[in-house]
Amino acid sequence: MALDNVTKDIRDSAKASVAAIEAERDAEAAKILAEADAVISEMKTKEDKKLKEVIEQLGRQVLSSAELESKKIVLSKKREILEKAFAGSLASLESSSDDTKKKQYKQMVDAAKKVIDDPKAYCAKDERITAEDIGVSKLEKVGNITGGLILESKDGTIQVDMQYRTILQTVWDREMKSLSDILFG
Repeated sequence: MALDNVTKDIRDSAKASVAAIEAERDAEAAKILAEADAVISEMKTKEDKKLKEVIEQLGRQVLSSAELESKKIVLSKKREILEKAFAGSLASLESSSDDTKKKQYKQMVDAAKKVIDDPKAYCAKDERITAEDIGVSKLEKVGNITGGLILESKDGTIQVDMQYRTILQTVWDREMKSLSDILFG
């Protein structure tokens, strides 16, 4: 029986050793799992923070892009409105009555006489005016003028462009800020 007791003691000792090793293994595994969970949790927190930052950045970029596109659309519409206003003003000047045009052309000639003594004038082909009507020495009707006059010295060295388009464009460019404020507040 002594052998049985020795065997039993060896088995008990082995079981105790196995139990101690298993307990140590379980403790080590629990420790490793806890550390892994902590690392995973920390990584997840960092990644969530990065994801949130990326989403916020993309949101700002999308918002900025949308605001820029909106401004482009608004500017395009404002430019379209201004172009229509310019075209409407020009059409109104060019379609003025013959009496109104004669009066305006006479004023143009009087203003140009400060620079040109006895000007020669060019006007649109369809104008119903004469050189005498506006006070010039000669009047030529040409196809490249739609309204207004081009006044020229006898020797051709001085030319004053008083076409409606030119005058309107000059005023338009000089007063663009005021026009924009009036139209768009």
